[in-house]
Amino acid sequence: MPYRHTIASRTYVFDDLKTLLARASPLRSGDVLAGVAAATYEERVAAQFALADVPLRNFLNEALVPYEKDEVTRLILDTHDAAAFAPISHFTVGELRDWLLSDAADAPTLQALAPGLTPEMVAAVSKLMRNQELIGVARRCEVITRFRNTLGLRGHLATRLQPNHPTDDARGIAASLVDGLLYGSGDAVLGINPATDNPKAVSQLLHMLDAVREQYAIPTQTCVLSHVTTTLQLIEQGAPVDLTFQSIAGTEAANASFGISLSLLQEANEATLALNRGTVGQHVMYFETGQGSALSANAHHGLDQQTCEARAYAVARRFRPLLVNSVVGFIGPEYLYDGKQIIRAALEDHFCGKLLGLPMGVDVCYTNHAEADQDDMDTLLTLLGVAGCTFIMGIPGADDIMLNYQSTSFHDALYLRQVLGLRPAPEFEAWLRQQGIFGESGRLLPAAQHQLMGMGPLKKWA
Repeated sequence: MPYRHTIASRTYVFDDLKTLLARASPLRSGDVLAGVAAATYEERVAAQFALADVPLRNFLNEALVPYEKDEVTRLILDTHDAAAFAPISHFTVGELRDWLLSDAADAPTLQALAPGLTPEMVAAVSKLMRNQELIGVARRCEVITRFRNTLGLRGHLATRLQPNHPTDDARGIAASLVDGLLYGSGDAVLGINPATDNPKAVSQLLHMLDAVREQYAIPTQTCVLSHVTTTLQLIEQGAPVDLTFQSIAGTEAANASFGISLSLLQEANEATLALNRGTVGQHVMYFETGQGSALSANAHHGLDQQTCEARAYAVARRFRPLLVNSVVGFIGPEYLYDGKQIIRAALEDHFCGKLLGLPMGVDVCYTNHAEADQDDMDTLLTLLGVAGCTFIMGIPGADDIMLNYQSTSFHDALYLRQVLGLRPAPEFEAWLRQQGIFGESGRLLPAAQHQLMGMGPLKKWA
């Protein structure tokens, strides 16, 4: 059905809900590349006015990607919780925005509502919101997950220690591990992007990470971010797999381009759960997403990239993950051109994921050919800390030498924890104090007091 809005005697007509969402989306280069963006600022405003009047029920009756052709659409509609949706079922998108900004939308209420929201609903409402509103609502959402520690508690910020190396050299990885641990990084996960998906090489990295974790009794989890099929193979071989990782997207065709399906993810989830390696919980999946992934695979079905991204969160939600990470600026300026677009996209992703009940982290990052710099990332980092982001990346010098992009450093996490009064995961913080790395105040202690250097498996590899 068409949607309309008139501005200064000019009536804008949007043929369907998919077109309306795309035209209402804040400007980004990927939507221009796809030919779905509003042609003018006035058209965008007209689309936002029209979108505000759309009843939320329309999203249950007008599939953006055909039900019979897309398993993500089927997942979204078939698992929708009508009872959870009932309290807001009479709302329009604009009324949902107003309600989210009211005192009625407190943390328990938002948690109960999450199963009743579809990705398209939260994508729609995000397009009507200012950055401060995305931050304010996301901050109220508390999503707690557990494996060997507890993540997502209010007042806490975790980090993924990312010790990547361009040749998977054990000494280089060990050096980065030592560096990160001594700065209090690694409570979200000790996670390596392998330079190769070769099962033998991945297995060696898994055993290395597990040996370090066990030697020092570190209350965290490890992950080598290989393809899910490689991880399944290594599970069968008895490798020490804590978390199964996979990049995911918001359409069946985009996921097929990654070599995955919902059934494959289900198999991996069950296999990883069967290992029973968690100590305080059994959330075992780690997903990464990013605006533009469906478009880059020509699998976006005419959707704007932010709505596609939100649909990926339905895939993640199905498997109750420990971690979800929007790698927001990684795909490049073809999709998010500059610092302003990256900042906006990150706040949208974090808001949408948290509203849908996901433990959202953000890789505060950009590629070297984007119109962005570290000042932009400092701004985004601080905004996400205020918004209650679950975790960020910790990379030596903020410069990933294997993936060749700019992210956040161990020092950045210390800055954010200090200025906002945030703490690591409780179990991990207790370990940091035990090792003489952090003091009782949560501050970094002088290096001379550390107990970690030059011992056990770290000495062996470094």
